[in-house]
Amino acid sequence: MITRDPGAFLAFARGVAPDFGPACARAAFLVAPDGFALAEQSASDNAYMDLSVAVDPVRASAQHRALQAALGQDLPVVCFPGDPAAPDGLFPNNVFATAPGRLLVGRMRHPVRQREAERPDIRGFFTGLLACEEIDLRQHPGICELTGSVVIDRARGLAYAGLGERCDEAGARALHAALGLRGTLLFDLAAGEYHANVVMSVLAGRALVIAPSGFADPAAAQALAALYDPHVLLLSPAQKAAFAGNCIALRDGRVRMSQAGAQALSIDQVAALARAGFELAPVPLDEIEKAGGSLRCCVAEIY
Repeated sequence: MITRDPGAFLAFARGVAPDFGPACARAAFLVAPDGFALAEQSASDNAYMDLSVAVDPVRASAQHRALQAALGQDLPVVCFPGDPAAPDGLFPNNVFATAPGRLLVGRMRHPVRQREAERPDIRGFFTGLLACEEIDLRQHPGICELTGSVVIDRARGLAYAGLGERCDEAGARALHAALGLRGTLLFDLAAGEYHANVVMSVLAGRALVIAPSGFADPAAAQALAALYDPHVLLLSPAQKAAFAGNCIALRDGRVRMSQAGAQALSIDQVAALARAGFELAPVPLDEIEKAGGSLRCCVAEIY
């Protein structure tokens, strides 16, 4: 099923068992923020960026290394070198996504990001070393910045595609087909939002962190909240702006979020995560967040 109808999707999704695949990745990869800078093209449709702020490349690199070390406590992590000519390259999950035996290459909106898809080292790692089939969405209609634009419940085989400047319906349909998903809900992002993974996250297939203000249609957010009830964290606009929605569970029982996002949560929200079986494990990323993304954006999962 691929639909814009939240009610129809909810009725379908409630009948889907969490047996599509592993809820969490078996490994992950990062791309170092070498030559860390703010990409002017990306700032044109990323309201979380402010080109007037100064950035510290040394501090960004130190935070990124600490992130890799922290994530290494959850699962194996590989880090590829960065490219100063591709300053958004530290957010590789927009360009590359995986499923068992498959590597997906996304179709990016901005030319500064399109060059990232050409990297022979990352593509060769998967197609050569891991013998993955490459599925290049640039050969299909539409734009889709992969798991930036589309949040995926891997356990159920369901996807939530935030449509806007960086993902359209054709792109979402191409991703749905490439991953062989069971269902995809299409919804429009609210004005000023650029990626779905900033306004929501599915944690290990059993909990939902969601900012209703990031949705153009409240019914879409309500349907998703109903699907994951009672393990739902509703974020305020301020918490969303602090990147609390840009989180990930790379192993069962632990949620990774930036320190700013974690500090924005209330005591009750942290307790709600605990009731869902998750400990909160934050990582300081304030320098990297100046580039308009946070922890989940930095992580490309390997399934």
